[in-house]
Amino acid sequence: MKVLVFLLIALHRLAAQEPEFIDVFVPATDGYPAIRIPSVITTKQGSVLVFAEGRKKLNDQSENDIISKRSTDGGRTWSARKLIHDDGANSLNNPTAVVEQQSGRIFLMFQRIPAHLNEHSKEIATGLEGPNIYRNLIVWSDDDGLTWTPPLDITSTTKRPERATTTCSGPGIGIQLTRGPHKGRLLIPFNEGPYGQWQNFAVFSDDAGKSWKYGADVPGAFVENRSQINEVQMVELNDGRVRLSSRQFAGAKVRKTALSTDGGATWSPITDLPDLRDPSCMAGLLRYSFDDGQGLGKILHIGPDSTQRDHGTVSLSLDDGATFPIKRELWPGKFAYSVPTRLPDGQIGVLFEADDYKRVVFARFPITWLSN
Repeated sequence: MKVLVFLLIALHRLAAQEPEFIDVFVPATDGYPAIRIPSVITTKQGSVLVFAEGRKKLNDQSENDIISKRSTDGGRTWSARKLIHDDGANSLNNPTAVVEQQSGRIFLMFQRIPAHLNEHSKEIATGLEGPNIYRNLIVWSDDDGLTWTPPLDITSTTKRPERATTTCSGPGIGIQLTRGPHKGRLLIPFNEGPYGQWQNFAVFSDDAGKSWKYGADVPGAFVENRSQINEVQMVELNDGRVRLSSRQFAGAKVRKTALSTDGGATWSPITDLPDLRDPSCMAGLLRYSFDDGQGLGKILHIGPDSTQRDHGTVSLSLDDGATFPIKRELWPGKFAYSVPTRLPDGQIGVLFEADDYKRVVFARFPITWLSN
């Protein structure tokens, strides 16, 4: 009887545990006027790695560097800021991380934008060569994020030469498929321009990251000649299909979704996710657990549940992301881009932009907080 009482007390305390909040990137102390566009992954060894753009201004293209920090205690404390790559006056954008689980290799994909261009520039060229194109770069680490390779240019196999002007990985995270005929495939969610004419697609690897290629665009993207979609994340479903969740730019002000039955190579037409309001902001998506036969598979969505970038909310789906009936507000104030991860102890970590981009914060909380 005493054992049962102690167990019930422990479960109650766990359920009541409120989120912890830890500042990770603060421009004033991390050496940049602005820091934006977070990414976070939990490594095979149990470390937590975070990435972001260190900017000279708040503008999206401001000679951005790719920076990182590392935690070995589940996000409670963080290392000093580490520079992953600096490309001089060129801008590095959209860090998107993924872990290859067999080897533990950590990949980070991002784009290089020439110094004289930004995403609105009419001079941005299509094609794979020349001074006016966006380029896709990738780096990786084999020592749990302590050191990184020089960037490898993979533009020729990951960018559509005949259409794409801008190109953007994520931002956020990629995934590795764990079931079905494409088990082991690495997927990086992407969008491509021209500006206002965006498409979503996946860049993927079937050889543990040695080579990469792109899949088909998502059909049904346009409403009255304007794209509905933009920045995007992807999640694996219980049966091996893949669902995407995209930032809305037209149509109903809710998240947009599509399904793939072939590991991200092709997609169903874009439809709405009515449960998820979207003020047009990147949002996080995470497979927390798979269905164990009792209907317990969980998918998490993190984003502003508002008409503005505020009221950061964690939403839970128990039906493979078709609906999100369970919601709880994580951060009532200004809340922009966010990325979740499952921590080694089973808790949830969320890295997010807070207080009008003045800092990047890490929250950690148990799954029971969401359903309490």
